[in-house]
Amino acid sequence: MPKFAGGWEWLIILGIILLLFGPTQLPKLAKMFGKSAKALKEGLDAGMNEPEETEGAAKPAEKAEEKTNA
Repeated sequence: MPKFAGGWEWLIILGIILLLFGPTQLPKLAKMFGKSAKALKEGLDAGMNEPEETEGAAKPAEKAEEKTNA
C-alpha cells in the first residue's frame, strides 16, 4: 500500500510550486483551481440529474403523438 506524502514532503512540494510559479502567480493559480473544481462539481451534478430530465422531456412528446393518433 503506497504511503501518502508526510509533512516534509508537502513542504518540499510547496517550495517547488512556489519556485515554479512565483508568489505573484499563486493567488491566480488557486483561483483557477477553485473555478475548475466548481465547474467539475456542477457538471457532475448536472450529469446525475440528466436521466430524469430526458425522461420528462420524452413524456410530452409521447402525449402529443397520442393526441394526433386519436
